[in-house]
Amino acid sequence: MSKEKRVRRMSQLLKEEISQIMLKEMKDPRIGFASITKIDVSNDLKHAKVMVSVYGSEQEKKETMEGLRKAKKFIRKLVGERLTTYHTPELIFRYDNSIEQGVHISKLIDEVIKEDEKRKNEIEE
Repeated sequence: MSKEKRVRRMSQLLKEEISQIMLKEMKDPRIGFASITKIDVSNDLKHAKVMVSVYGSEQEKKETMEGLRKAKKFIRKLVGERLTTYHTPELIFRYDNSIEQGVHISKLIDEVIKEDEKRKNEIEE
């Protein structure tokens, strides 16, 4: 298996396993509604940057990220037990605001379209 395939496969496996752990096995009340958007695994498979999107207030986002950072050893241990690899990557949790940015851009586009239609109607009258 090529290195590129191995990295992609490890990313996918990590995403599935960490998502299941967060959903079913995390008991930390700080961790709110969060989902993994992407995992970047290093070529040597020793590190994995876990990008997490969190729904909620700024305080809830901070608490969720702090809870995940505190639980990373627990999560890594469970992942290591489930994956049949020699080495379990070190997990690095990072906040991902790409979904929020997408929603914001979508709203801006909707506003521009409404303004454009409004101007068009004014010109026609």
